[in-house]
Amino acid sequence: MPKKLHSKYLPRYHGEKWIRSGLPRKGRAWLESNGKSVTTDESDHVSVARALQDATRHAPWEWPKYPIYFLADPHADAEAFVASLVASGGVKKTGKRPNDFRLTSAGKQGRFIIGGDCLDKGPDNLALLRSVRALMDTGARVTLLAGNHDLRLLLGLRALDLKRDPRTEHFFLRMGPKVVPLLKEVWKHYLKGDPKALAYIPDEQRCRRRLYPSKRWFKEFPRVAQWMLADEAVERETKKIRHKFDLFDKRCAEAGLSMRMAYASALKCRDLFLRPRGEFGWFFDSMELARRDGSFLFIHAGFDDRIAAMVSENGFGYLNGLYRHQVHNDLFEFYYGPVANTVRTKYRKVDMPLSHHGVKKMHRLGVHAVVHGHRNLVGGQRIMVRHGMLHIESDITMDRNSRRAEGLDGYGAGVTIIRPEGEVLGISTDFPHAKIFRPGDLQKRKGKRAA
Repeated sequence: MPKKLHSKYLPRYHGEKWIRSGLPRKGRAWLESNGKSVTTDESDHVSVARALQDATRHAPWEWPKYPIYFLADPHADAEAFVASLVASGGVKKTGKRPNDFRLTSAGKQGRFIIGGDCLDKGPDNLALLRSVRALMDTGARVTLLAGNHDLRLLLGLRALDLKRDPRTEHFFLRMGPKVVPLLKEVWKHYLKGDPKALAYIPDEQRCRRRLYPSKRWFKEFPRVAQWMLADEAVERETKKIRHKFDLFDKRCAEAGLSMRMAYASALKCRDLFLRPRGEFGWFFDSMELARRDGSFLFIHAGFDDRIAAMVSENGFGYLNGLYRHQVHNDLFEFYYGPVANTVRTKYRKVDMPLSHHGVKKMHRLGVHAVVHGHRNLVGGQRIMVRHGMLHIESDITMDRNSRRAEGLDGYGAGVTIIRPEGEVLGISTDFPHAKIFRPGDLQKRKGKRAA
């Protein structure tokens, strides 16, 4: 029988009547919750205790000085995002409108970390962005991390302003059909009904040439990429782009967008997101790649040996600075180099490798756990041990479209809470109890067994 666990730090949910709830009321020991709550690359959850022991051998466990509320992968579902804010206890929903909410005393004391992937998949990109902005406008301390879906938009829009170059001219099309819903939203909200919306937009063929890479790209890209990418990676990339050539046209047509309308919407997106006075100019400007608080590293996907070596020598401030420099000055180096691996790795064979050597470097820095999203789960948060490093996987599948694909109803809500008192809580509408992880208790238990 799984062990029920009392915690005085379980959040109080304020304004539940305004959300689709089902939030847990009682706690349960995380490591005894079920087989989907803990998994490792070695054996069973005994590896968690071993990972803790190895980490604290290099540096003591350090907890943040304030509560941290980590919300990962809202994916264009504002209702799910706001419900997850309510799940944190840091926000009170005050009415039926999407952004009718205010900070609670718990919210004023803590920090909200949005773990990347605000865009794509869900029903309304613009509504989600406005909800994130509304949270910032409450005066909350907010850290916005970069996700792979977010950065694909940034690279695609930045490529529109660049001189044609085989290293970057494919970045807009690389977004593929995933950007079409955003283009449709922008057309509907900003351009539809404006008689001048297409006044200075060229014909269909010229618009296609400006959005698509040239035909010679398929010969030139392998040549310029060979010094950075393996032959297999180059082949995968060119294959993806070839597939998206036809697919992007098809998705635009299905959305009721001509190529002229799509191009006009793309230029409007550029103005909204990349221009200083754009409505969403704050989005990419405020974005960070990673944040370190106490013994926790918060990041969208994960890290590898090269990133571990980089921060070991230069610190996490250097990593964020390098990210900002590369997305402004060298999109090719950023996207195909080690920095972007932090937003897309799933620790597959095709990803840049993580080994015990990289984990040891992080342990020596005092990083004992990685809190991330990117890998959507259907039973709440999960603890994973990879090469001796604890990973707290926190993408609980918020957006309703992804949930429908997983056989789940409606939108989801959830948050991972890091308490300064030494407790990690996993709150999700898809698990009946709050999952409670206390590393200190696990270490005490191991000490007693050793005695």
